[in-house]
Parts: sequence; structure tokens; C-alpha cells
Amino acid sequence: MITQLPVASRAEVRAAALRDLAADRRAVIGVVLVNGLASASGLVGPLLLGRIIDTIQAGSGDVLGAVDRLAFGALLFTVVQMVLSWWALKLGYRYGERTAARVRERFLRRTLALPPRVADHLPAGDLIARGSNDASLVASTLRAAVPEVLVAVVHALFLIVAVLVLDPRLGLCGLVCLVGVAGAVRWYLRRARPAYLAVAATGAEIADAVASTAKGARTVELLGLEERRTQVAERAIGRARSARLDALWLRTVLFPSSEIALALPVVGVLLVGGALYGNDLVSLGTVVTAALYLRQLVGPLDTLMLWIEQLQGAGASYARVEGVGDVPAADAQVVQRVRDERIRVENAHFSYTGERDVLRGIELSVQPGERLAIVGTSGAGKSTLARLLAGLDRPHTGAVTIGGTAVAELAPEQLREHVVLITQDHHVFHDTIRDNLLIAKPTATDDELRAALEAVGAGWLEELPRGLDSAVGDDVTLDDAGAQQLSLARVVLADPHTVILDEATSLLDPRTARRTERSLASVLHGRTVIAIAHRLQTAHDADRIAVMEAGRLVELGTHDELVRAGSTYGRLWQTWHTT
Repeated sequence: MITQLPVASRAEVRAAALRDLAADRRAVIGVVLVNGLASASGLVGPLLLGRIIDTIQAGSGDVLGAVDRLAFGALLFTVVQMVLSWWALKLGYRYGERTAARVRERFLRRTLALPPRVADHLPAGDLIARGSNDASLVASTLRAAVPEVLVAVVHALFLIVAVLVLDPRLGLCGLVCLVGVAGAVRWYLRRARPAYLAVAATGAEIADAVASTAKGARTVELLGLEERRTQVAERAIGRARSARLDALWLRTVLFPSSEIALALPVVGVLLVGGALYGNDLVSLGTVVTAALYLRQLVGPLDTLMLWIEQLQGAGASYARVEGVGDVPAADAQVVQRVRDERIRVENAHFSYTGERDVLRGIELSVQPGERLAIVGTSGAGKSTLARLLAGLDRPHTGAVTIGGTAVAELAPEQLREHVVLITQDHHVFHDTIRDNLLIAKPTATDDELRAALEAVGAGWLEELPRGLDSAVGDDVTLDDAGAQQLSLARVVLADPHTVILDEATSLLDPRTARRTERSLASVLHGRTVIAIAHRLQTAHDADRIAVMEAGRLVELGTHDELVRAGSTYGRLWQTWHTT
């Protein structure tokens, strides 16, 4: 079992980010170009203000007219900068929305592409956290970070170049004073990635604790495990709190030091510029312009500092989302040749942990069209055997085959044509009835979809306002029986020759269970049926009964044969029948 999902490396995250940028390169180029024009327009205002100061100081000619013209030019270019900046942000946010959608779709495709026996062993809480919290953080960051960071970077570069061109001495002074910012960022980045990965991992641990407790709520209540599960949740919360405090400490060092460092370039230029002006080496307008440029530089650098912090959390989430692509997949599967519909289990052993076998030496043969019931006490290994027969797990030793081919080696599409496992867990997507059914057979026609629903007794289809186009959750709300009928209709469409039933109606109320069992009867007609029997009446009606005890198959025969033998099944039947 995979106990920890992989996390993508820095190189993999960079490669993914570059792919996302390249996928919409026209938008990225547009953002850079438009923002470049906006930044260039923003440089004109301080330059003209410096000219105004020098013109007033010179005091020759039509000073008032010259000042008016320079002021009008500064106003005009300020308006142009505002319009271009708005346009650049608009382009950037549109790019961010498209990229966020690509990230979510890529995560979903990778998750759905995992073979069932791989996906079934992934830590559910971690996977949920990556698909919800992490994907949402990546999406929101891409929507905002790309336009704002690009705007800030381009604007900062233009300002630095402008002050260097204006006066190299003042420009170098300003850059030297920015060394403190670079030092603070370098210190922070060396420590940020592991800290934010820990924050994300502990958040996933909380999600896993909550999900597992909710899923096993009945077991927790029956066995009195409330205190233990509370302790598990509290330990997860404690670790999450500690991780978040560690990340917060990094921020408390980064932001104060950067705020001080960002003020130094303006102070340095004013001091050096004052000295140069006092020695008639530079004009007052040049000093003011350089100071204004460096003062403007605080804005984009402050934005970058904020995003540096936020990008660490987003980068950790990006690494977790991309890490799903590194989950070891099952061996490549090709269409196998299946000779017939006979199922055989030969000397099968299986263990979930590798330490203790849950199944030991199972030998079983199921003939086409046979109805086989598997009975035994709780923990005997019935559901585990059902998982092996359905191809969700592979025996550690021995074999489980259909027509001579290992069940676990069948590609998912081919496996679905042979064996389907039906449990009490069924999922109905928030989509149309049609799309909920096409999952089982994408090429099915509307007539085939209606026939499948009719076969399982889903008469409610005719009452829906838009028929197959009715959306679950909007046009119709399905009760447990209706949702199970929808799931059974998928089985009809998949048309497997073998159906495995594991507690298919155990969680339904008696009336709903009777309706569902009538639907099941129509689905099971003419197929091989392997039923995990929790009620001995179900076993009584089967062609043969397999009795399991402590992971072993201890009895196999018809109801009458096993009752006459008076062994494990005979005692169970006698106790149940007497009661």
C-alpha cells in the first residue's frame, strides 16, 4: 500500500510551469508587451517632473508655458500607463483562468488514469487534499500571480534601467542598497520549501484523519473508539499547528527585514545625490528624478516580496498536485485473450501489510452461469476474496484467472466486460443522467440507455422534466434506491458475464432493499453470480456455497450437502434457522 503520495521535485515543478506558460504563450507575450509599454509610459512622468524642476531653477524664457506643457505631458503619460496596466492585468487574469483549468484537468486525468488497484490503495485524505485545497491554491495563485508578478518584474526592470541611464552613479548607489533585500530573500528561500511542504502534508493528514473517521463512523461507534479517533485527530491538528507556526516564523523575519531594506535605496540616492549636487556634479532635477524612480521601485518590489511568500505555499501545492503523476502505475496492460468465462482461484495467498496473510491457500472454481455464495464470520476474508476475483488486488502467491488469463492483468476496459463488483457504495455524478450512464459504455445510444434503466426498474426516468438530459442534483434528486438503480444500469450497459455482490443492499432500509433486489434480479439473469452472503437465506438459494474461516476455504458444496455434513455451515444454519 502507498502510505505517502509522491511530491514533485523542483525541476519537475519548473518543467510543469514552463509547459503551462508555453501552452498559452501568446497571452504571456501579450502581457509582457503591454506591460512593457505601461512601464515605459510610467517612466515619463518622473522624468518630466525633473525637467520641471530644472526649468524652474533655470528661470529663463517662458517658464510658465514650459511648465504647463511638461505637466500636461506627465498627466497624459500617467493616464496612458493606467490604461495599459489595466489591459495587461486583464490579459494576465484571463491567462491565469485558462491555466488554472488546465492544472485541474491534468490532475483529474492523472487520477482517473490510475488503475483501480493502484488508486484504491492511495491515502484518501492526501488525495482529497491535493485535489481540493492544493489544486485551489495553485489555481488562485495562477490567476493572480502571473499577471501581478509579470507586471511587477517588468516595471522594476524598467525603473532600474531608467535610473542607471539617468545617472550611472545614482543607479549603482540604488542597486548597492538593494543588496539587503536580496540577502533576506535568499535566507528565506533556503528554508521555505520544506516548511510549506510540511504545512501542506499536515493539512492532508488532518483530511485523512477526518475522512477515515467519517467513513468508519459506524465501526468507531460500535467498538467505542471515539476517544482513540479523537486523539488521532488532535495529534494531526497539533502537527499542523506546529508546521504553520514554523512557516509564520519565516515570514516574521522576511517582511520586517525587507521593509527596512526597501527604504535604503531612496535614502542612499538622496545622500549621494545631495553630495553630488553640492559639488555641481549633477542637477537637482536629476536627483529628484532618480529618487522618484527608486521610490516607485518600492511598489513592484513590495509586490514581489508578497508574492515570494505566497508562491512558496503555492509552489508546495504545485509540487503535490504534480506529484500525482509520479505515482507508480501498474504494468502496461494490453488486451488479453480470454478463452472462456470460467473463473479459477489456485492456491491464492494475500496480505494487506505483507506481515500476515488474510487469505491462505484458496482453491476455487466457478463455472459459467453458476450462482455461488461465500459465507463466513466477520473477518473471515470474504470481501478480500471478492476484491481478488474483481481484479482490484493481485494475490501475492497463486493465481486468479478468467479463461486462463490472470484477472489482474486485464486492462480496465476489458476487465469491465468480464467482471463487475457491486457494493453498497455507489457514486452518482452531478451531471446528466445520460453522462452518468455513458461512463460504462461511451458508445451507447439513447435507446440503449433507456433500455438499461428499464431493465433495472427505473420507471422514474419518464417522470423527469428533460429525460436523459435531466441533471442529478438540479432536475432530480435520487434516493438510495434510485442511485443504486443508476449504478445497476451501468452494469447492464457494461454487460459483464460475472457479477460479484458484496453487501449491495446491506445499508438500505428494508423497503428500499426490496426494490433494489428486484432491480438486481433483472441484472443478474443469465450471468455468473458470486455473492458475499450476510443472510443465510441468500446462501440457501445459491447453486453452491463456499464457507470461509480465518482466511481459509473450509467447506464447499450445496446447501443440503453442507447441512448434512454438520460442520461450520451446518452449525451456522442451525443457529440461524432456530433463531
